[in-house]
Amino acid sequence: MSALARRGPGGLARLAGRAADARGWRRAALAACLGVAATAALPPIYGLPFLLVAFPGLVWLLDGARTARAAFAVGWYFGVGHFGTGFYWIANALLTDPERYGWMVPFVIAGLAAGFAIFTGLVTLLVFLSRTEGVRRVLVFAAAWTAVEWLRGWILTGFPWNPIGNVWAFDAAPLQLAALTGVYGLTLITVAAAAMPAALRRVPVLIALALPLVALVGGAVRLAQAEPEGAPRSLAAPSVRLAIVQPNVAQEGKWDDASRRTNLEKLLALGGQGLRGRATHIVFPETAVPYVVAGNEPLLRVLASVVPLGGALLTGAIRAEGQGESLRLWNSLHAIDPAGRIVATYDKAHLVPFGEYMPLRGILPIDKLAYGAVDYSAGPGPRTLAVPGAPPVGPLICYEAIFPGAVADPAARPAWLLNVTNDAWFGLSSGPHQHFASARLRAVEEGLPLVRAANTGISGVIDAYGRVTARLGLGREGVLHAALPAALGGPTVFGRAGNLIALVLVAACAVCGIDWRRGKKTLP
Repeated sequence: MSALARRGPGGLARLAGRAADARGWRRAALAACLGVAATAALPPIYGLPFLLVAFPGLVWLLDGARTARAAFAVGWYFGVGHFGTGFYWIANALLTDPERYGWMVPFVIAGLAAGFAIFTGLVTLLVFLSRTEGVRRVLVFAAAWTAVEWLRGWILTGFPWNPIGNVWAFDAAPLQLAALTGVYGLTLITVAAAAMPAALRRVPVLIALALPLVALVGGAVRLAQAEPEGAPRSLAAPSVRLAIVQPNVAQEGKWDDASRRTNLEKLLALGGQGLRGRATHIVFPETAVPYVVAGNEPLLRVLASVVPLGGALLTGAIRAEGQGESLRLWNSLHAIDPAGRIVATYDKAHLVPFGEYMPLRGILPIDKLAYGAVDYSAGPGPRTLAVPGAPPVGPLICYEAIFPGAVADPAARPAWLLNVTNDAWFGLSSGPHQHFASARLRAVEEGLPLVRAANTGISGVIDAYGRVTARLGLGREGVLHAALPAALGGPTVFGRAGNLIALVLVAACAVCGIDWRRGKKTLP
């Protein structure tokens, strides 16, 4: 039995000892099962108590590692379970065209799980190399997890999906800390609190578990001081009335020549409902119009029929320039005025590898998943657009909303964020719920309301405090009528400093955890 386990009291000590002493396939299987348990804490399940099993168990398994290789393996097996179950919904994208891509499902999911598990392997390796025990080990573990989670948002263009801080997205109150530290600050206190029982010390455990409670109470106080939802002062402009269209078009038939006209007619009919509801702005999802809009005057005249006077239609569409070998494509958002003119355009900047472009096109003999054989080009980055009859808006297309600190133009702060997306790729899975949770965090971090138009859902309106003021569920067709909430009076602390504060806290946590007194006895 490990030294750490021998120091602890009662049943927890026995569990710690059994975990630390596990070997071979039992050790690997236990680590993977703990990773699955951690996934259960994320949207849409929000089973937070599972973290009190997953993270202490991982620390105890690490306590039994005798070599750096074994330490890395513990984290890697944990990551295989965690990312395999957290990213399973990606298989739905491949099954939208099963004849071409169905064979790839087991390889893609296994490959993603194995690849992203390197990050959790790096966490446990760093903790092992710190040579810490007890409370110190947990602090280093929380710091390493958060730092590596931040790193995951940058390497190879980044994929910061499902940060542990998202486990609190079931309610607005615990999210308020994100206005100061961002989601990574939430991750840090969550991992520290959940993993602290591994130290088998009563007082540190109580202190650690109090951290989320303090954040929850502080968030509740902040919300109590906010304007009530729907109050006149809580609105950006009382005259702005949104109609968010959710057409619920299946991805399998979205681009069929026989279906395009039908899909466009459905959009126009739903847009007409928005007009009859006296909306000032109609919002269509990502690539909602199944044709190239820019330069297509007949189509623009048709779309103008659902543009409110004095307002605008905001729609996702493919933008194209050139032809033949010089053809370039963009995944874009257009603002169209009542005269059928495109008055503003945003081109998606953060493209999905393999989905919107092939990073290894010269090696892999397959096309990207999105429609067409030509790779999309990237836009210049976050921009603020002027839209007729509405405050300036910061567009986000699809998964651009998952990147903390990279959603608003720093040179011209918008008054609201607009996330248009097509989550039909992911079916009725956990993916759209997790995507919506990330969008909710971005609203709190930036102090900006976020409007979300999703083809199959989840569409909604989120105010600057992360409160969902309107919502249309997954797999439904309809029009969501909503007011536009107001932004906070100025940028949040996170809006000014970005992820810097969270990274400083990570560094402080690591410094407190590492025993700098070489050769002296380590504190528990």
